[in-house]
Amino acid sequence: MKQEDGIFWKFSNWYFSKKVLPYWVILMADTLVVFLSCMLTYWVVNKSQVTFDHHIELLVSSALYAILSWIGARIFRTYSGVLRYSSFVDLLKVTYANTVNVVLAVGLAVLFKWKSVDFLSALTPVNVIMAYIIATFAMWGFRMLVKLMFDAANASSASLKTMIYGALSGGVALAKNVRSQRPVKFDIRCFLSHENRIKNLRLLGLKVYSVDDDIEEILEKESIEAVLISPHRLKDFRSNQKLQDIFINHGVKIFMVHQAQESAIINCEILEEGVQLKEVSVEDLLPRQEIRVDMKSVAEQLAGKRVLITGSAGSIGSEIVRQVAASAPASLMLIDQAETPQHDIRLMMAREFPNIPCETVVASIDRRTRMENVFSSFRPDYVFHAAAYKHVPMMEDNPSEAVLNNINGTKIIADLSVKYGAKKFVMISTDKAVNPTNVMGCSKRICEIYVQSLDRKLKMEALEKHKGKGGSKDRAEYTQFETTRFGNVLGSNGSVIPLFREQIKHGDPVTVTDERIVRFFMLIPEACKLVLEAGTKGNGGEIFVFDMGAPVKISDLAKRMIALSGAHNVKIEYTGLREGEKLYEEVLSEMENTKPTFHEKIRIAEVREYDYEEVNKAIEDLVDTAKLYNNMDTVRKMKEMVPEYKSNNSVYEKIDQELAAAANA
Repeated sequence: MKQEDGIFWKFSNWYFSKKVLPYWVILMADTLVVFLSCMLTYWVVNKSQVTFDHHIELLVSSALYAILSWIGARIFRTYSGVLRYSSFVDLLKVTYANTVNVVLAVGLAVLFKWKSVDFLSALTPVNVIMAYIIATFAMWGFRMLVKLMFDAANASSASLKTMIYGALSGGVALAKNVRSQRPVKFDIRCFLSHENRIKNLRLLGLKVYSVDDDIEEILEKESIEAVLISPHRLKDFRSNQKLQDIFINHGVKIFMVHQAQESAIINCEILEEGVQLKEVSVEDLLPRQEIRVDMKSVAEQLAGKRVLITGSAGSIGSEIVRQVAASAPASLMLIDQAETPQHDIRLMMAREFPNIPCETVVASIDRRTRMENVFSSFRPDYVFHAAAYKHVPMMEDNPSEAVLNNINGTKIIADLSVKYGAKKFVMISTDKAVNPTNVMGCSKRICEIYVQSLDRKLKMEALEKHKGKGGSKDRAEYTQFETTRFGNVLGSNGSVIPLFREQIKHGDPVTVTDERIVRFFMLIPEACKLVLEAGTKGNGGEIFVFDMGAPVKISDLAKRMIALSGAHNVKIEYTGLREGEKLYEEVLSEMENTKPTFHEKIRIAEVREYDYEEVNKAIEDLVDTAKLYNNMDTVRKMKEMVPEYKSNNSVYEKIDQELAAAANA
């Protein structure tokens, strides 16, 4: 006979749908238990004939004590629980309720005997005590039977044998939540704890192992297929690469808590949400420190202001849009030349922030007439400039576009910000601007130079105006320019992680340029929060650099992604450094090159100052050269502006040799 054809399984499927029994059904069931316990007690003590002879008195007395049990039930609400989720607390409530009931019942029994109320005196005080003891055990058994039946009905052979990393409050709470979820996905077998004081003890009937034990042996012994990370141990787990590798190399699936919501009961139906567990991706395993940002003060500055964001459809720009929109600005102007992603941002704003006026513009930032039209009509208070070509190999092949879009586009947006009275201009730069070895990095360094020199010029003009007013207390208003510089962000468009994921998906070799190459990574939301805090709290003219944490070896990243995917026969292929690519990006927060700020993760780079007139003239000449689309001439001009720009693994190394020979001549 098939399992689902049995009476038990039919009953289970009927009862253990997501319907919850109304409270009155549970109350009536408990009342019936008390009634039958009274009858049983009398029969055991007095045998069948006496029971039959006094059945009327017995029925009346039993009914009375059964109804009396409502008092304890009401006080301790024994009927309000969901039976399938009964716990030790529910059993205690039953005990407390019946303790109250038995005291009242014994009092009544004594009173009835004293007053000679014969038809209510079938049960003696001792009988009453025995009846309630039997009823208590029966109620316990009833609840535990329902729970066991529910667990049996929902048991799944497909559930994963699971270890929980982290015990005590976090791990125990996670285990309880996971056990209550239906269908059963995880069969909890044991805990892994840092607390040696609970080693070899049992929690929830499960053994607790120590992280100092032989983890591989434990995985084999317990046949572990999955590990759940306690929310309280996320930081420890991310920093313990050795433990991660043990799990990954044994093919153990790793899950982290995604979010937690309480189950809801609507119209007697359980809507089970609870803890949402997400299988980890490689991004989840990268070590990183928690970054705290004073978003309240940022929101206070942006609230009620007009904010313009360029590159709004990109990875960084779109996140800045979300975070700025959450600060309740007066209105948003979003600019990007990528039509489809910009349309997605438009839909997102309409869906998530319908009350914020938002205009989306599809245009290139190097079209001065169009940008003039946008600025003259919108007149932003804040400008966040994220638009730029960022892919190193692409810009090596197209240096003129890097100049026209990145440099000239930045100049146009910066000049218009001044012309139309923006309070702050915040530019997103890159760690590749530090001692650049490629066209893209150099183009961003020139952008930094321009906005810094422009800020210096405006500051000096404001100071002169201030002196001209005889030292008036009123500070002259001018546009302040801030630059934020950081490395790679996880999951950005075109970054290595999406590329590796796609290669693994298709079974292709994972391409890494060099086994030694390392990069810094940061989460997009964290990077954008730092951008907003630096941009709104800066005093103008600073280049803010972010502490990106520990560098990550790209070959190790590729190996872990392959292992996490469960893919077999996927190899890593080393292709050699691309044009303009570095093995190691410059560390942004070296103490000797930076100074501290208002945030421990943000420092100010100490770089040389430039004269605005010289920079402006040099950029105009560079733009004129770029419009001729001669790659060598364009890059030569860039190298003249940024002497530290030394090409690496590139055709432009020839220009470095020519310049070095000319300098030595």
